[in-house]
Amino acid sequence: MALVFVAVRVLLGLFFMLTGVMKLTDRISADLYAQAKDEFVKFAAVFPLNDLGIKIEPMHYLIAVGWIELVGGLLLAIGPRILQEICNIILAIIMMGEIYSLLTMKEPLYLCTPAAVCLGLLLLLIYVWGRDSEKQKEE
Repeated sequence: MALVFVAVRVLLGLFFMLTGVMKLTDRISADLYAQAKDEFVKFAAVFPLNDLGIKIEPMHYLIAVGWIELVGGLLLAIGPRILQEICNIILAIIMMGEIYSLLTMKEPLYLCTPAAVCLGLLLLLIYVWGRDSEKQKEE
């Protein structure tokens, strides 16, 4: 069973690395990069801190999320255990933010599916790591 969770962690890390790179450059797919730029203009408009007067530049937001996903995915896939856990939490927060943004923009629910699946897998990994650490403490 542990091998299944390792596979999930590595595949999820590779997925986040790919999505991070797609947000940082148009060399993989110009269409996906242009779509990401358009989405982050909308995401910046519904950014939770806008209510406090903190405005965020959409391109800075896109680049920040791209780098977080790229580095977080890399560390989730092949990093040391403590960094895997930290990146898992950070990536889960990013997915919660994406779901929040999509729901705030009143987008169809099916657009939340990729983020919800990723969030579910990240939360599953957090649960498994927590359960494993409790078992180690008992022994």
